[in-house]
Formats: sequence, structure tokens, C-alpha cells
Amino acid sequence: MELFSNFPLWASLFAILFAQVVKVPIQFAASRKVDWSLVTSTGGMPSSHSAAVTALATGIAIENGLSSPVFALATVFAIITMFDATGVRFQAGEQAAVINQLMRDFNKFVSEAKGWQNKDEEERRKELKTLLGHKPIEVFFGGLTGIFLTLLVHYLITL
Repeated sequence: MELFSNFPLWASLFAILFAQVVKVPIQFAASRKVDWSLVTSTGGMPSSHSAAVTALATGIAIENGLSSPVFALATVFAIITMFDATGVRFQAGEQAAVINQLMRDFNKFVSEAKGWQNKDEEERRKELKTLLGHKPIEVFFGGLTGIFLTLLVHYLITL
């Protein structure tokens, strides 16, 4: 089956998986806390979005060359994805953090006024997700992850 021999696809999928899993030890090194939910969450170091699109572009460059139209398409796709990860998605995360603080302040006010805090934690709303996007350094290292993993995997399978 041709699908199983599609190197750029598998390199990209491997880069996503690697970037998501490696977030756990990186976070542990920074906080001394193991958080397995990072494996399935957005945001964090490194950016799996950036790893995926750079792995895809690198795999296409290896197979089709730097002058191919498909490589041009993958490169522009990677640039747009990485720009979005640092721009719109990061700002949405920042706004979610402000909204969460507003909710905490409002909840404190209500609890003092009506004893709202006596309710079970499960009855309260979940906080908005603040890890929607990436800092530029996370996108940069996600991109490097995708490129280097793809080159490594290509080298290993052509031995």
C-alpha cells in the first residue's frame, strides 16, 4: 500500500507524537510535577504544530527536492501554521487567562455575598483553556524538532 510508504506523512505524524510526549519530561524538569495531560493538550514546549509542518516540508524536500511545487506548498503551509501558533492562538490563550482571573474575582465576590463557595468544586464551571497557542520560542523549537527528527528518521531508514 502506498500510504505506508509515504515518508513525509509518517515523518510528520512521528514529529507530532514525539513533540507531544516530550512535553511531559520538559514540564517535569521545569516544575518537578508530572502532568500526563500535556500529551493530549495544545500549547507548551515544543510546539507539535510546528514540528508537524516542518517535518512535512522537510520530508517533501528530501523526496521531491527544494525546487518542487509541493515543497513550496508545504513551506508556505508551515509558515502560516507557525505564524498562527504564535499570533492568534497565543493571544487567545492570553485572553483566556484574563477571563479566568475575572471569573475567579467574580466567584470570590459572589461567595462573600451569598456563600456561593460552599458548593462542590464539580458544580463550578471549568476554567477556559489558556494553553491554546505558543510562545515564539516554543514554535522555534517545534520547528527544529520536526526538521531534525525527519532528517534522523530518513537517515535511519536509508542505512
